[in-house]
Amino acid sequence: MIPLDTHLQIGSLLFDGVDQIDLTGPFEVLSRIPNSTYRIFAKTSEPMRDMRGLWLTPDGDLTEAPRLDVLHIPGGFGQEALMDDEEILAWMRWQAAGARCVFSVCTGALICGAAGLIEGRRATTHWASFHLLPYFGAIPVNERVVIDGNWVFAAGVTAGIDGALRVAAELRGDEAAQSIQLYMAYAPEPPFNSGAPETAPAAVLDEARRAVRAITAQREETARRVAKRLGVTAPSAPASRE
Repeated sequence: MIPLDTHLQIGSLLFDGVDQIDLTGPFEVLSRIPNSTYRIFAKTSEPMRDMRGLWLTPDGDLTEAPRLDVLHIPGGFGQEALMDDEEILAWMRWQAAGARCVFSVCTGALICGAAGLIEGRRATTHWASFHLLPYFGAIPVNERVVIDGNWVFAAGVTAGIDGALRVAAELRGDEAAQSIQLYMAYAPEPPFNSGAPETAPAAVLDEARRAVRAITAQREETARRVAKRLGVTAPSAPASRE
């Protein structure tokens, strides 16, 4: 836990094709952490669309970001365009080197992998990309939130809220995180038990797999290429979380 009189700089990465809830879910938590400044940074300061078309505007470009205490990397279909973007990857490496906490949500873990930041780390990501983690040298852990040292990984999409609450607790203590949770009235009672491959009806899971088949194949191709660049021995037949 960080002393309350220590001001924290918290920043999220924004990019075209982000899944907005990977960003905005954690925003609800991170922006309420006591004695902190939260800002969103992107490669340019221009507005960007999320993967469903929602416009989002950063507070500044990468050069305007201070050294961050918390670096938040969301995911989304636009993640693919960042896997070889050395400007963004280098910025992430620089920020991660001095951060008190690096927080990855969903396929943000793949971007962190492309930056060479998760080799040897216990990690998680969205169920459709879970099997790709070994391509980056990570150790896949089938949990909603995984903590490895000063890294926090949240699985798919809404897990970012859970992960952000864990980040808040790590930084300011459990009571501060609980206060944020209470303000958000975050007490989920989903109407269906289909939020994970292990519990979803077979027909629903089959359709979900079909819906992401193309992007998953693309991500696997990219992961193989990045593994070669990083010198990581790619698994011949990775075990999928599915």
